[in-house]
Amino acid sequence: MAMKDSYPVLAVRPRDASRMIGIGRTKLYELIKSGDLGTVKVGRATLITVSSLQRLIDR
Repeated sequence: MAMKDSYPVLAVRPRDASRMIGIGRTKLYELIKSGDLGTVKVGRATLITVSSLQRLIDR
């Protein structure tokens, strides 16, 4: 059986993003609205880029 390639996670859903950095959903959406977190829309889904989460934590 062949192993699947593993790819780095580039973006996560808001619920996962708030858990990753330990904040509530309301605060997460405030950060998105202020431009502190980068998002990507895929259809109706909003994804938060992992790189923007990392930049927020690094500040």
